[in-house]
Amino acid sequence: MTQLRIAEIFGPTIQGEGALIGEPTVFVRTGGCDYRCSWCDSLHAVDSAFRHTWAPMTTEAVWADVVRLSKGRPLTVSLSGGNPAIQDFTALIARGQAQGYRFACETQGSIAKPWFADLDTLVLSPKPPSSGEVVDWDAFDACLSAAKGAKATANIVMKIVIFDDADYDWARAAADRYPALPLYLQPGNPEVDPDVPVDPQRLSDRLLWLVDKTMNDGWFAPRVLPQLHVLLWGNKRGV
Repeated sequence: MTQLRIAEIFGPTIQGEGALIGEPTVFVRTGGCDYRCSWCDSLHAVDSAFRHTWAPMTTEAVWADVVRLSKGRPLTVSLSGGNPAIQDFTALIARGQAQGYRFACETQGSIAKPWFADLDTLVLSPKPPSSGEVVDWDAFDACLSAAKGAKATANIVMKIVIFDDADYDWARAAADRYPALPLYLQPGNPEVDPDVPVDPQRLSDRLLWLVDKTMNDGWFAPRVLPQLHVLLWGNKRGV
């Protein structure tokens, strides 16, 4: 029986970013990641120092938590992390979709899995230069190919977090590379310490900077969105 390594399961709450912003969602956050982004806001699900807090769970145990939290009312289940692509969610997706639940996954596009094709929404979020990581575009292409299998149902979008001008220029190049992918941009949150309150005005200023930059450049392809969950709850876990 497949064992899933789970950092936390929480909700229902709203999706705070990207293509499904505002959608009622239960989050299944996995433990473990192949990246170490400089501005990661979920180190508790990434760094092996937190491994002792990750629970090994069967598919049935995870599903039972989703049903309990949602009170059996179908909604969107978001597979996040860490990098959820490290693990096998084939059985969970099939279990939930059979009962009317929808499944979304966000991953950086570094590991391809066949179950990508079973998703309702796949958010590929390649990390810009400010992350300190370097994108393997061959691996990213493999993720796209996996999600476009013969029986694929996934709606595929790309989301990029922007912290500075270098990230912005990089995002434009990424968009040129994948012009068919709907693109979502959001300003990054520079304060990721869960014990430090975020400054809403600072976040608003960063969003305005990104809006002005795209409009002044006549770059009308992306949708520019806030990190709504940060505005509402700061860096609090489990919301």
